[in-house]
Amino acid sequence: MTIELPKKVNTIIETIRAAGHEAYAVGGCVRDSILGRIPDDWDITTSARPEEIKTLFRHTIDTGIEHGTVTVMLEKEGFEVTTYRIDGEYEDYRHPKEVMFTDKLTEDLKRRDFTINAMAYNDSRGLVDIFGGKKDLQQGIIRCVGDARERFTEDALRILRAIRFSAQLGYKIEEKTREAIEELASSLKYISAERIQAEFIKLLLSPHPDYLHIAYDTGVTKVFFPEWDKAMETPQNHPHHCYGVGEHILHSLQEVPPDKVLRLSMLFHDIAKPEVMEIDDKGITHFHGHAKAGEIMSRDILKRLRMDNDTINKVSRLVLYHDYGKGITPDKKIVRRAINKVGEDIFPSLLLIKKADILAQSEYKREEKLKNLEIWENCYQEICKNKECVSLKTLAVNGKDLIEAGMKPGQEMGDVLEKLLQQVLENPSLNTREYLLSQAFKSTSDA
Repeated sequence: MTIELPKKVNTIIETIRAAGHEAYAVGGCVRDSILGRIPDDWDITTSARPEEIKTLFRHTIDTGIEHGTVTVMLEKEGFEVTTYRIDGEYEDYRHPKEVMFTDKLTEDLKRRDFTINAMAYNDSRGLVDIFGGKKDLQQGIIRCVGDARERFTEDALRILRAIRFSAQLGYKIEEKTREAIEELASSLKYISAERIQAEFIKLLLSPHPDYLHIAYDTGVTKVFFPEWDKAMETPQNHPHHCYGVGEHILHSLQEVPPDKVLRLSMLFHDIAKPEVMEIDDKGITHFHGHAKAGEIMSRDILKRLRMDNDTINKVSRLVLYHDYGKGITPDKKIVRRAINKVGEDIFPSLLLIKKADILAQSEYKREEKLKNLEIWENCYQEICKNKECVSLKTLAVNGKDLIEAGMKPGQEMGDVLEKLLQQVLENPSLNTREYLLSQAFKSTSDA
């Protein structure tokens, strides 16, 4: 088959070949090209040594020269060029003790993780597919190159990568590969939280976030996310629900766009239910306080996974407020106060989360819930359209205005601004500088 290589990639390959060496595009870029996708980047593998590559191109960067990788810069665009290599013995379930260069492409492809990532291509030879990667792509299979136990023992992160690729492509994990995942899942404890987080997020943002079920079934989540296992094992015997906690979350994940904050918020919105579950004398399950408990748990889990602070802050707030206003038929005044309480930055996301939550519940009162949510959404849209004030940020006066008018800075000034905001939330037409300044000093004199 023919793959259309980008001009710069082909230039690098042909320059190396003209110097008497082999060179191919390799790995994910070949896989994506066969699938008809545009690769994010293009990696090149070669029989040439790093020092030889450096003599062939004007601008190179030693990005990983000890492992044979040199970045070739062409018109400010970088391409990683790596010498064929054989990995030595692995000592920490992640890194080889040593790397040995080889002049055989087969040896380099042999050390790669999955058959679909172990293909190479250049225009001269065409597709090099020693391990049946193209066939596995056609059949929708994730299969390790060679012995699965060896591949996962070399690098335990490949265990999570297998599930991630399965979710991204909608593929089935081949039986022996899956058996090796189950056998070696515990070795993920040797992998850093940052690397696990990166693969985990890719899984969540995939077209099949529900494949998190595979991670549970194979014992993978038990290693780095045991709270998920509890959720998968917690029933919901209640008219509003038709799934257990974990299954409900899996369904809700599929109802929001592939955005990191949204998917994480759905993942954690009911994560505390196992911790607060009560069963009444009729056998009905109740989960009072799960939103507040979930806020705390989501913060702890995301910190454990080394997530950035902005994401932690937004996700934990969305978890806290995911049930806010449930059952209330709102008007614009109620919605303005809700936006102020929840936060302007996440309120649109909250509406999406509420809808996904409803769609993953039972049919009981679903139509009624969705109609109520539509009223919330319409009120929100009208508030935005009219540019109504919902926070101190858009209040017609600020602390500087009050100081210039003669008020001393301090706690009292903060209290005055808050009182003025409450008036404006009640009646947006009051949000004028003249009115608010008059009210500011009236409230201090009254006090």
